[in-house]
Amino acid sequence: MPIDLCVCESLSQENQRITISNDKRKWGRIVTVVTFNGEIPDLKKMLKKAKTFCASGGTIRENQIEIQGEHRHKIRKLLIKEGFPIENIEIL
Repeated sequence: MPIDLCVCESLSQENQRITISNDKRKWGRIVTVVTFNGEIPDLKKMLKKAKTFCASGGTIRENQIEIQGEHRHKIRKLLIKEGFPIENIEIL
C-alpha cells in the first residue's frame, strides 16, 4: 500500500494509554511528565510539538516526555488534537 493510505499510526493511537502528571524537581520546580503505556510513538516529533505548543523547554527521559512547567491541560489538548482518544488520556 502507498504510505499516504497507511492507517498504522491511527490504529496504534487507539490502543495507547497515556498518563500525564506533574513532578517536583530541585528547588521546587515543576515538570509535566507524559508517559506512554503501550506502543511508543515518535517521541522526538511529539516533544517538538509539545514544546512549541506550551512555549517551554523539555526533554525525553526513559520513554517519557518531560516539559518544564505545569502544562497538564495544555498537553491533553495537544494529544486530543493529534488524534489520541480522550478516554485513553489520564491526568493525575
